Amino acid sequence: MLHLIPAPLHRLALKIAYKLRNRARRVSGTTRDGVSVVGRDLGGQILLVRHSYGPNQWFFPGGGIAEGEEPETAARRELLEETGCEIEGMKLVGLIEETLSGAPHKAHLFEGVVNDMPEADGREVVEARFFPTHSLPEPLSPRTRERLKMWQARKS
Repeated sequence: MLHLIPAPLHRLALKIAYKLRNRARRVSGTTRDGVSVVGRDLGGQILLVRHSYGPNQWFFPGGGIAEGEEPETAARRELLEETGCEIEGMKLVGLIEETLSGAPHKAHLFEGVVNDMPEADGREVVEARFFPTHSLPEPLSPRTRERLKMWQARKS
């Protein structure tokens, strides 16, 4: 149904929803658990996205876990929704306890191999690309930096 809304109007709605969601978290003090996905290609490059809403920074694909949804299922769904890509050999890297919009938040960090070329939908995601780990785009979000460190530490 949302695909029937013109892309510019859809992006505006996402910006408004983002601000409302942040306010709701601050007021309620609660947030939904989430997922982030470190998708890498066979050359070791990692997949990052830039959203049409929120800060103009680069993030790992991810989002909220729906009621009754398993974290791994949410990770696969979010990656597919944001990039059009599927993932192979997905594994849990770890859990991150953080504060999101003033509320405690738990994020499940997954990794795996992505064999597809990412495609931004021009609505939620305006850019989706692979980058070599030695040459990541700026600005990289602080949350992405934290997740990147956790992912890199899992190899040690």
